[in-house]
Amino acid sequence: MARKQRSGVVVGDAMDKTVVVSIQRTVTHPLYHKVLRRRKKYQAHDETNLAKLGDRVLIEECRPISKHKRWRVLEILERHEVAEVQPRDIVAPSLTPDESESEPKAVAVEPETVAETEASPETEVEPETEAEPETEAKPETEAKPETEAEAATPAAGAVDPPEEEAE
Repeated sequence: MARKQRSGVVVGDAMDKTVVVSIQRTVTHPLYHKVLRRRKKYQAHDETNLAKLGDRVLIEECRPISKHKRWRVLEILERHEVAEVQPRDIVAPSLTPDESESEPKAVAVEPETVAETEASPETEVEPETEAEPETEAKPETEAKPETEAEAATPAAGAVDPPEEEAE
């Protein structure tokens, strides 16, 4: 009697001389006639440890090798392409306080300026230089009120903010 052979994808290779192979098959539901995918995982013996994660392999049924291993890897049908740089190797640069001071600071841009910039890409918007915030001029000599009543009334030289006129 011939031994069963299956092809699947290696989903685990952490163990020594053992790989976990996922085999996927499709079946039709008997009542609803919808195509369903069924997966089963097999532990297979890989004597040379050549099969890696993502490889498509051909496995064959064999005598029991251990408690869960009843299959062995016959051949590697297709190698999985692996990127040279793995995500764990990519490290974001960390800014030290010295570097962050030398970096140009972001300047707040008004919405009108943003709309103009998007409309005409040829014109460059120069970053604004950091200027001191404008402060209202106050009289240098102000008389301090001596009583609470004088403090509640506005000073003679004080200017009230303009009220909006309703039309």
